[in-house]
Amino acid sequence: MRRELAINATPPETRVALLEDGRTVEVLHERRARQGLVGNVYLGRVHRVLPGMHAAFLSIGLERDAFLYVEDVLPRTVEADGEERDDAEGSASNDRPRIEDLLREGQELVIQVTKDPLSGKGPRVTANIALPGRLLVCLPGARGVGVSRRITDDAERERLRTILEGFPPGSGWIARTAAEGCELRDFLADRAYLEELAARIRRKAESASAPLLIHRELDLPLRSIRDLVAPDFAAIRVDDAAVRDRIAEFLSAAAPGLAGRVELDEGNPPLFERLGVEAEIENALKNRVALKSGGSVVVQQTEALVAIDVNTGKFVGTGALEETVFATNLEAVGEVARQIRLRDLGGILVVDFIDMEDPEHRREVFESFERELGRDRARTRLLQISEFGLVEVTRQRTRGNLERVLTRSCPCCGGTGRVKTDLSVALDLRRDLLAGAVLYAAGETVRLRVRSSLAKLLSEEQNELVSEIETRLGIRLQLIEDDTLEPTDYEIL
Repeated sequence: MRRELAINATPPETRVALLEDGRTVEVLHERRARQGLVGNVYLGRVHRVLPGMHAAFLSIGLERDAFLYVEDVLPRTVEADGEERDDAEGSASNDRPRIEDLLREGQELVIQVTKDPLSGKGPRVTANIALPGRLLVCLPGARGVGVSRRITDDAERERLRTILEGFPPGSGWIARTAAEGCELRDFLADRAYLEELAARIRRKAESASAPLLIHRELDLPLRSIRDLVAPDFAAIRVDDAAVRDRIAEFLSAAAPGLAGRVELDEGNPPLFERLGVEAEIENALKNRVALKSGGSVVVQQTEALVAIDVNTGKFVGTGALEETVFATNLEAVGEVARQIRLRDLGGILVVDFIDMEDPEHRREVFESFERELGRDRARTRLLQISEFGLVEVTRQRTRGNLERVLTRSCPCCGGTGRVKTDLSVALDLRRDLLAGAVLYAAGETVRLRVRSSLAKLLSEEQNELVSEIETRLGIRLQLIEDDTLEPTDYEIL
């Protein structure tokens, strides 16, 4: 499988796309005004202890308090599969310490964000810090060692465990997927960096007063390189020279063998358009995805769960109904798994495959779906397919999904649908203008008919976006307000 990473950097946002055999399977966004919190380490102050919820709220200097479950206060032990568990796991919940016995109001605590604020809730945090490097994850104060569950060879897992068990005591360690095949010398720089980072966090926490941000996670480009790129990646394409240089410098220190695969790609059409990523993002905002056979997959996100429905559509097959249904379900398996990753759907998902009478067909569809989801970085769990063709899935959710990032409640339909935010429309407009660069003469005034909210965004909050376009194209932009336009419409006059 050919894998590559594409990075699109603009002043307001950075986007990263992971492609497998030329198809987009993951898209990550980070906007300057709304950077994610996952991975940040804070010195927090306990604001409220809630015995009835076995949880506490902590002030960490944000608009909303962070939420800490009692399970995330208890010490952790690293398991062999690279995950963590409570030391008290396996005992009855009544035997576990009570939150009011562990925390008191006003107490200061070092915590790490594990889930961004979602749906009006504050971030979720843990007192068990995990610091990731390229090859290792350091868990200061924890015990034991583990190996990523994505490394499946038993001999390799045991070899890596033996290496990690030779590390000095004081921290737990997990070998990440990129560690496969690495020797002790390959881990030394990563281990030294993470140990120094843990010591720096500890020193800062001892001398500071809460609430305070102690450690900020890497930004999206470097985080993606650290977490996604493996030795088998064919290319890392970046459309911004400054970001390319930062990535090359990072890889030169962390993975010199990959530094030569970083390419600056400022061609026309733009990188994401040429690779088909823009089209995939647009399609991921739609409810219906067409299958090559004529069938379709329908994705509906609700407050409680995500419902995914498979339909035969125009596909009528050439044989018996059971064979037609089976063929459609098998084709849909790969697309459903890809859409889950592409849209970053999390929480509870229910996939409604078309009913199959043959138990062997149900088994084949389920096993195929399980294999496809096995390629997902996020942690997933599946229940066996039911007689009605339903598969229940839980998928780890740490950040807002693609729809939540790129859209908002539609003001034209009372909130029953969603439309792009003004910033998303502004970035679409920017891409259209740059794509038509040859149409504009130097010094020309180009008039843009836009809604008043978009005009305000471009003239006040994102005025550097207008300046960048004018500088690159050598033109002057004039905004003409027209609220008769639909929320996502604009005209280049």
